[in-house]
Amino acid sequence: MTTPLSILIANPKGGSGKSTLATNLAGHFAWQGEKVALGDLDRQQSARYWLTRRPEQYPHIAEWDIDSDTTPHAPKGTTVALLDSPAGLHGKKLETALKAVCRVLVPVAPSSFDMWALEGFFAQLAEEKTVRKKQVEIGIVGMRVDPRTHAAQQLEHFLAGYGFPVLSWLRNTQLYVQLQPKGLTLFDLPGRRFERDLEQWQAILKWLRNPSSPSI
Repeated sequence: MTTPLSILIANPKGGSGKSTLATNLAGHFAWQGEKVALGDLDRQQSARYWLTRRPEQYPHIAEWDIDSDTTPHAPKGTTVALLDSPAGLHGKKLETALKAVCRVLVPVAPSSFDMWALEGFFAQLAEEKTVRKKQVEIGIVGMRVDPRTHAAQQLEHFLAGYGFPVLSWLRNTQLYVQLQPKGLTLFDLPGRRFERDLEQWQAILKWLRNPSSPSI
């Protein structure tokens, strides 16, 4: 039996882009023919509601029904499992979530508030047994970032101190916001029209399959 590729999207701060990452990755893997399950640990259930909006004619993404009191286990037959997480995920709840996955993506926006919120979170991640033993790999994704700006340079300098690979910068665009209420993702759109945005995801997708691949 093949172990599913299991991914946690986590950041202690709300509004960092966790659901954007989770839903778009689910859409990508569904188009690749994977059996995808999307779970939501957040009480707001944003990702779960997004699933109810997804049109039937697009590749299916299953709901991962999660009991918050136990370690999540991906549904039987799943080949890719994604967990969207709430703001403030820490302590035992973070430890439990890490036991269910082999990859963690941390979306980070270029603001001082986001960076301050991440300091303690990164410290806890580094101390977790699954991370120290390389059972779980951590990757960073810059959200709503123009890499040419001073804010992006400050963010890059901040992240360099933690040793986690920065996989890509996703640009600031309303495209993702416009797709969300329709239950759609970037990967549901005609590729030729959105090559610039699709290209920004390639390093993330490569790393998820092979964490030893180089970051930006």
